[in-house]
Amino acid sequence: MSSERPVLLVLADSLSYYGPEGGLPANDERIWPNIVAAELGWDLELIARIGWTCRDAYWALIGDPRVWATVPKAGAVVFAVGGMDTLPSPLPTALREQIRYIRPPVLRRYVRAGYQRLQPRLSKLGRPVALPPRLSVEYLEKSRAALAYLRPELPIIGTYPAVHDCEAYGRVHAGREPAVAALSAWSEQTQVPLVELGDAVRENIFSDAANPDGIHWGWEAHRRVADAMLKTIAAANRSTDAGVR
Repeated sequence: MSSERPVLLVLADSLSYYGPEGGLPANDERIWPNIVAAELGWDLELIARIGWTCRDAYWALIGDPRVWATVPKAGAVVFAVGGMDTLPSPLPTALREQIRYIRPPVLRRYVRAGYQRLQPRLSKLGRPVALPPRLSVEYLEKSRAALAYLRPELPIIGTYPAVHDCEAYGRVHAGREPAVAALSAWSEQTQVPLVELGDAVRENIFSDAANPDGIHWGWEAHRRVADAMLKTIAAANRSTDAGVR
């Protein structure tokens, strides 16, 4: 029997479902989307994959039937993407995404090993990033407009990029500041509130409690992100209620 409760729809990257020891199933109670949904008394629909950018979230929004089924009963939608967009990608993103399809396996292993050797070294250049801020905002706006067309009253929440201490990206994050500026301008224009992931996770990610990969969070960071998200969703719902009245 289907639930009558509102649904929290989250389109995200792996930061939404990775803990200090690796990836977790979408129903794990310790990840921030489930903490938020539980506090709200809502159900959760988490649409996420490792490495997703704002472009991938848009593709999921328009192409995943789980999203289509969830939008009519959503209480709020969270775009928890954008961090991957800001990371150095000196080698083409398409190359990384296509490595899995290379045959035979021995060649695939050779190419992957080469990519893993070069990526952290070239990342110290800081550019180009996986997705330029202009394109990140363009895809977020397409996503927002699509949802607003269907449900103009639906609260939509975005996020500022998190921070990282990841050797695979040369511990470089020069793309974050331009992305924050572009997102701030978009937020001001559209009135989409943004949760500052950097402030929520910074202490954790630079501690021994985070995932050793230097990019995924420990449990305290998930809790702090959930707290920040709950405050933002509550404010967005109050604003929506006031607008309806």
